[in-house]
Amino acid sequence: MVGPFIDSEKIYYTFRSGASAVIQHKRELNNINVFPVPDGDTGTNLAFTMNAILSEAKVGNSAKETMYSIAEAALTGARGNSGIIFAQFMNGIYMALEEQKDISIVAFSSAAKKAISYAYQAVTNPIEGTMLSVMKAWTESLYTLKDQAADFAQLFHASLQVAFEALMNTPNQLKVLKEASVVDSGAKGFIHFLEGATQYLTTLEMNEVAISASEADYRPAVHQLDHIDLTYRYCTEALLEGDGLDLEKIKHSLLDLGDSLIVAGSATKAKVHLHTNSPSLLFDRLRGYGKIISQKADDMVRQYETVHTRKHKIALVTDSIADLPQSIMDYHQIHMLPLNLIIDDSSYLDKTTISPSYLYQFMDDGENYPTSSQPTRKAAKSFLQFLEAHYESIIVITVSQQMSGTYDTFMKAARAIGLDKNKIAIIDSKLNSVAQGLVVLKAAEEIDSGKHFEEVIELVEQTVQNTKIFVSVNTLKYMVRSGRVKKLQGFAAKLFNLKPVVSIDDHGEGMVIGKALSVKGNTKKIQSLVSEMMKTKTIVNYAIVHADAEDRAQQYEGIFTALIGRKPKYTTEISSIVAMNAGIGCVAIAIITE
Repeated sequence: MVGPFIDSEKIYYTFRSGASAVIQHKRELNNINVFPVPDGDTGTNLAFTMNAILSEAKVGNSAKETMYSIAEAALTGARGNSGIIFAQFMNGIYMALEEQKDISIVAFSSAAKKAISYAYQAVTNPIEGTMLSVMKAWTESLYTLKDQAADFAQLFHASLQVAFEALMNTPNQLKVLKEASVVDSGAKGFIHFLEGATQYLTTLEMNEVAISASEADYRPAVHQLDHIDLTYRYCTEALLEGDGLDLEKIKHSLLDLGDSLIVAGSATKAKVHLHTNSPSLLFDRLRGYGKIISQKADDMVRQYETVHTRKHKIALVTDSIADLPQSIMDYHQIHMLPLNLIIDDSSYLDKTTISPSYLYQFMDDGENYPTSSQPTRKAAKSFLQFLEAHYESIIVITVSQQMSGTYDTFMKAARAIGLDKNKIAIIDSKLNSVAQGLVVLKAAEEIDSGKHFEEVIELVEQTVQNTKIFVSVNTLKYMVRSGRVKKLQGFAAKLFNLKPVVSIDDHGEGMVIGKALSVKGNTKKIQSLVSEMMKTKTIVNYAIVHADAEDRAQQYEGIFTALIGRKPKYTTEISSIVAMNAGIGCVAIAIITE
């Protein structure tokens, strides 16, 4: 048993035991998650946070040094409202502790009481009936008992009872909890943390789990609530590093972008959480304060639909290279996993956390040209696990595997979680951009019509063979900078002012199929290719995309509406990654034939 003082090693194992207890209860916490959004991920988010403590925290030379390591690990790994609040509470305890080798009951209780103010200050609009309420009750109990408790075990055991009573009161403080007949999920997670910590202090035996919290485990119960507020679509988070970070200044600069704003951390590292409809604008602003180390942007609308209002038994998935308007994605409940864009050593989520205008600026003026990478296997694995829990089967349509490793990433992720061919089909579109988008749309329409899993797969594979894309490249300088064209070839093309037409062959590789000396000649070349196609085939669908070239896209609409006899299915902005390679000013048309 730990006496009235706790050393660096014992405080490490106390908090480690608490973290392990939270991870053990992540499914239960997911099942009761209804606030602030009933998306069933509080347990998983807290498990990620606790996993960071298990993985990264170290025993220091003093108890304060150990507490610093715990606080840093929690902040780095923090996810979700509850995870970030917990991390800020740990950071508050660290900052309030005196520099002593061992910590007394009085010193710890006083630090915890001060730390609760840090947790409240991090949240823009603190709500009672959440983790904050239980933390506050616990710290007040610690402070009351600090002069009475004989040892840390007694202190934690008695204060745990007070915290538990506060947990049971959360439905009386939050109407949404009472409607769902649950206690607050984040608050209950904190109770489990205290239970694990108390167990160690009492027995000196670790409550240990295997470190597997990095694998998302969404299996929430369905809570039908009268009022679900999804005004803001994306649950966004960023880890920021810098010198002299002003947390209050950062917080006030983001107030107009959404709600559920939390800014936690210190002068050198901050974690930002925000529900917003403008993730790219959030990250535009954050760049002004420091270096963005990590980020996420979860689509809460699609998550909620998946759990509560999914239209079909088949989940349809694509990556961010597929160009489809958001309205079509929403109507068909199409799921999208973004690729990564790397600019100045920061990785952004394509079509989510970076604006086209910011990317285009770097394409023209950046010292280092932006690059891209496929989603991580970890991200794909978590993504598929979430869908597998709610759908009978999954169809994934990826960008050509000749252009990206995304197809391979999905294949490996599916194998890692044991999905066989009866549960998931991963289809290489052998296309990209708007052509890939049209194939995904075809799959969505067939699912809507009631086709079975195997029928949809067969029809998609046929559609891939019948889909072509023609890209009008305005200048080769972007292809040269991105490495798609050798510099000597680019120089020759620039010298002769060539405007190539690019397409994709049957194997999914890009190829130049025509050249012109002017934009007008380039357009006529594509018009001629489509006219030739129409001599032997019937066009069943087509669409147009552009990279900051709306006038040219409208011109294409007019030309091909007259030629084909109907308007395109849609016209939209091109994928940022495709624009990065094809260049600003490019326009593309994709066509599906019978």
